[in-house]
Amino acid sequence: MAREVDEHDTPAEVDAAFRTQRRVSAAYFTLFLVAVTGVPALTLALDWWSAGRLIGGMSPGFVMAAFGLYLFFFLIGLAAATLATAVEARMLGGPAEEPGPPGDGPP
Repeated sequence: MAREVDEHDTPAEVDAAFRTQRRVSAAYFTLFLVAVTGVPALTLALDWWSAGRLIGGMSPGFVMAAFGLYLFFFLIGLAAATLATAVEARMLGGPAEEPGPPGDGPP
């Protein structure tokens, strides 16, 4: 007995989705790298980044390192995951509409 294979995605579609996902991940990595290297760069470039005082006597650089980067990591992770899921859902998958049983459509 032959087994029926139900494939919806062609190799070209899978390759295009892979290339798109790779570009998206490279863009998010670049954004991540700029943000992570930007905190120490600001410390070297701006005096007020280290000498200024905010709530509780904390410097802006400390606040960014202690709290801001964690918020940034969460947001960039959420954005990357959301975009990756949307790209995959849009580029891969089966036909737009699966046929239903006969007589199940509008009258």
